Amino acid sequence: MFRVARNLIQQQVKSEKAVVRCLQTSTTSTAQAAVKEKPKAKASQGENYSFVMNLFKGQIEARQVFPYPNVLNEEQRETLEMLVDPTQKFFAEVNDPMKNEALERVEENTLAGLWDLGAFSLQVPQELGGLGLTNTQYARLVEIVGGNDLGVGITLGAHQSIGFKGILLYGTPEQKEKYLPRVSSGTFAAFCLTEPSSGSDAGSIKTRAVLSPDGKHFILNGSKIWISNGGMAEVMTVFAQTPVQDPKTGKTVDKVTAFIVERSFGGVTNGPPEKKMGIKCSNTAEVYYENVPIPIENVLGGVGNGFKVAMNILNNGRFGMAAALSGTMKTCIKKCIDFANQRKQFGQIITNFGSVQEKIARMAMVHYVAESMAYMISGNMDSGSEHYHLEAAISKCFASEAAWYVCDEAIQIMGGMGFMKDTGLEKILRDLRIFRIFEGTNDILRLFVALTGIQHAGAHLKELQNAFKNPTAHLGLIFEEASKRVVRSVGLGSPPSMEPHVHGDLIQPASELARSIDSFGQSIEIVLIKYGKSIVNEQFILNRIASAVFDIYASAVVLSRASAALREGGETAQHQKLMAEVWTLEAAQRISSNLKTIGSGKNLDNFTKMSSIAKNICKAEGIVQLNPLKL
Repeated sequence: MFRVARNLIQQQVKSEKAVVRCLQTSTTSTAQAAVKEKPKAKASQGENYSFVMNLFKGQIEARQVFPYPNVLNEEQRETLEMLVDPTQKFFAEVNDPMKNEALERVEENTLAGLWDLGAFSLQVPQELGGLGLTNTQYARLVEIVGGNDLGVGITLGAHQSIGFKGILLYGTPEQKEKYLPRVSSGTFAAFCLTEPSSGSDAGSIKTRAVLSPDGKHFILNGSKIWISNGGMAEVMTVFAQTPVQDPKTGKTVDKVTAFIVERSFGGVTNGPPEKKMGIKCSNTAEVYYENVPIPIENVLGGVGNGFKVAMNILNNGRFGMAAALSGTMKTCIKKCIDFANQRKQFGQIITNFGSVQEKIARMAMVHYVAESMAYMISGNMDSGSEHYHLEAAISKCFASEAAWYVCDEAIQIMGGMGFMKDTGLEKILRDLRIFRIFEGTNDILRLFVALTGIQHAGAHLKELQNAFKNPTAHLGLIFEEASKRVVRSVGLGSPPSMEPHVHGDLIQPASELARSIDSFGQSIEIVLIKYGKSIVNEQFILNRIASAVFDIYASAVVLSRASAALREGGETAQHQKLMAEVWTLEAAQRISSNLKTIGSGKNLDNFTKMSSIAKNICKAEGIVQLNPLKL
């Protein structure tokens, strides 16, 4: 199937390159981890085209959001059509999710079939044994997998989305020629970063690699935990501390380096498969490294550049999670609708009741947002964008939370039937729980989005501050900013316009969104002035900033997609318009509430009280108050 299709695919996938810079600041480990993921645009790129990044300056950078991406050419579309049917057929007829779960591994026949389909090498170039798919084509196939078996999806994703992704992104020609054909034809790969003492704070890893006396190998020692495919991977992307000489000071310091490690090097072992709440068929194991000799040519991305490599691997693959979970949500919605359309209570089919209708509508809307984000970001990437990292982080957070919500509501609509194992929803709910944790916890990614955007806005204010040092040379910038502030202060300002970007039928919700963007930019400016660099410690505030950003980006994405549908005049255009209108109105209300919260003295005082409550409980090592009976 796919192997026949491979010969017909001609397009080449552009490699995504991004540079990550670590902010130097002293704060908590979670804030440090969030800041460390900050992507830095290359100097040669000039202006940053990220929609989300520019929100923090109260500006609309529309180029990556409007119009909604349509990146597949005719040949790519034909290729994708040729791949969709066999993928759906395979998961309908061959893969058995319940059997995989009972075995706590992917059944051998299924694994063999997936290798034969080429499903483990979707984005490997054709000349190196893969299908050479674009990100958008990849998203569509991953969506099918996510709609059928998330455990299999993790097995596939751990292999290619992160396992050997570093070789695709950073590998030398020699590394690619050596390893990519192998991982495309039966050799499993894994991404080995997490350790017992380092979860979100990736920079604190203890695994070390030291150059051998003859200078030909790095000797690796340490261990990794919770490694997907860890018990069966023969090729691993491993991250370890290495001694590096600081060119400025001449001192030797530890920096993380990425390595391509083969189990055949010797000294690589693993523990038994972990017992997990969900995704039970995916192999998760601890991996140990004892005096593993790694040839120096297996350094990936340069000595000391491992943090950048790790973060960009994760950033590059996050859109795929949104695509997969979009498929999961479709399955949950279909299951509960099939039930609800037949279920009668009090003499009526339950879909006639307003409370059930609201559940269905909200499930459909969050699915629409997540799906729209996935294909928006894949389209941006396929168009050559390097400014998508914040958007990808948002898509991962949003989709993982939306999928949990949709599955939970589907169970609620089905009542007792939804709670039964045979319905399949209880398995999906258990499988979904990990998605808010791995590949960057949602808590850390929220801080990452907020802190990265705030630093971008802070740089703009610093530029203005510097302009006042030489006002004659920077009169334009000074007068532009001064006029904005004066107009705002007397209430005559108008928000940035979104009318040119949306269909005429969506001007009202677009105007509402524009006002939210303007308010958001002003709120960020106030926060920067009030807190300065200490904002990194204000996580109560940062979380609400992130929530507002999520709602703004989600609204822009659905307005873009619905506008495209209205212009095309498809049969679902009016349905998409309804979802965009409802979503944008409610999102604007949430944005307003969050922005008021971060500036309200009463709420700030409440944050202090919540901090005290948490400290009291931690000190007591549990609930503080006695039982009402005092017994």
